[in-house]
Amino acid sequence: MFHCFDQEANENKLKLYSHWISSCSFRVRFALNLKGLPYDYQTVTTFSEPEFLKLNPIGFVPVLVDGQTVIADSFAIIMYLEHKYPQPPLLPHDILKRAINFQAATIVSSSIQPFQNYTVVKYIGEKVGPDEKLPWTQSVIGKGFTALEKLLKDHARRYATGDEIFLADLFLAPQLDAAIKRFNVDMKEFPTLSRLHETYNEIPAFQKALPENQPDAVH
Repeated sequence: MFHCFDQEANENKLKLYSHWISSCSFRVRFALNLKGLPYDYQTVTTFSEPEFLKLNPIGFVPVLVDGQTVIADSFAIIMYLEHKYPQPPLLPHDILKRAINFQAATIVSSSIQPFQNYTVVKYIGEKVGPDEKLPWTQSVIGKGFTALEKLLKDHARRYATGDEIFLADLFLAPQLDAAIKRFNVDMKEFPTLSRLHETYNEIPAFQKALPENQPDAVH
């Protein structure tokens, strides 16, 4: 089932099929806000619904609809937005800095987030034991954060790779928020990431994209 929460919804606006707690959707909301792109928020409550599977056969959010164009997967969506709506840029011109951004984003999207997915954590609880869900998830996140801390400690300034918000920040910010709020990850071993988390919380585009600030949020 879909619900549109934009009272000024129209066919020319971007449509984002999202779910409030999804960190993948969070990344795209952050990107849209940074670029100042208005969009209709379409919350998805039934991921196996045939109408939604027509948009994304794998049944995951987010999905972006831009006119007749349908893009699924947060990485693909952000790259689409970057090329079609290039200002402000989310990728640096410097080739090394660009590579670091892709590397950090990939660590989050491939080596952390999939393992904290609700389906995976639920499976761990059922097959291993409910008491093992949180420690296991914290361990997976901690491993990824260790890699990110090492990667970024010599590149981070105000943000992950300098004084501008780039791709790495779009992936890091939601992951840090989830790790701290949902999974109670101890951040004392990750001073660079901890500082970045504090900085992200000062950004209006980030605050607007927070899960608890979405119209379908459950408090």
